[in-house]
Amino acid sequence: MRIFDPHIHMTSRTTDDYEAMHEAGVRAVVEPAFWLGQPRTSPASFIDYFDSLLGWEPFRAAQYGIAHHCALALNPKEANDPHCTPVLDHLPRYLLKDQVVAVGEIGYDSMTPAEDLALEHQLQLAADHGLPALVHTPHRDKLAGLRRTLDAVRASALPVERVLLDHLNETTVKEAKDSGSWLGFSVYPDTKMDEERMVAVIKTFGPEKVLVNSAADWGRSDPLKTRRVGDALLAAGFGEDDVDLVLWRNPVAFYGLSGRLSLDVAATDATHEGNSILRGGE
Repeated sequence: MRIFDPHIHMTSRTTDDYEAMHEAGVRAVVEPAFWLGQPRTSPASFIDYFDSLLGWEPFRAAQYGIAHHCALALNPKEANDPHCTPVLDHLPRYLLKDQVVAVGEIGYDSMTPAEDLALEHQLQLAADHGLPALVHTPHRDKLAGLRRTLDAVRASALPVERVLLDHLNETTVKEAKDSGSWLGFSVYPDTKMDEERMVAVIKTFGPEKVLVNSAADWGRSDPLKTRRVGDALLAAGFGEDDVDLVLWRNPVAFYGLSGRLSLDVAATDATHEGNSILRGGE
């Protein structure tokens, strides 16, 4: 089983996770920009963070045979913080980088006017740079949030067919599918979707344009949820081709819209800018 995790925050994970992911079949990931975990004090903290997603994390991933790309953005949660919004002025130069395959994650957290402005601005950046967009739909009041998101996308210069609507569930999947967007589902141990619910959704709506991710962020999460969904689909009677479509070909097709996706794992030096993940020995 080959797996492309299309939304996973590896900055919050250990090298043990990379090793276990490779053993489970993960060969590619996209890491979208997300919140720090505590309030940022200036937009400068984004610069170091973006640089790490373009340098250090691809280096770590390559040690375990995993191709790493990223999506960059001002995320919805931090779009409400005036200490963070100046990063929008820095984004255009980062969106030119080869490893950046989308603008994301953008969208809504609390559905505030500040989030409206950030979403509108970054949808335009995606259109200007020829990139698709990874859009975070809110965890609260999900259907209203989805509809507000789709209104923003339809008013933008970015076609809805170049948008991945993430964090969908049973209440939002039909309208998202009807919109023509790509459909993203985050699978967690306790919240969002689980394997059984994911199987039920795919039975109802089919595997076309469906992407499954583990997100795997600061809280309790599991970077092997993509594999667990694949196993659950097989156990429910889906064929290997359906599983490959959901876990590999769909994310390749979506991020391939950037024209930058490379699934080759580049050989790395022993260190990245003088730093190594090795400890002890020769």
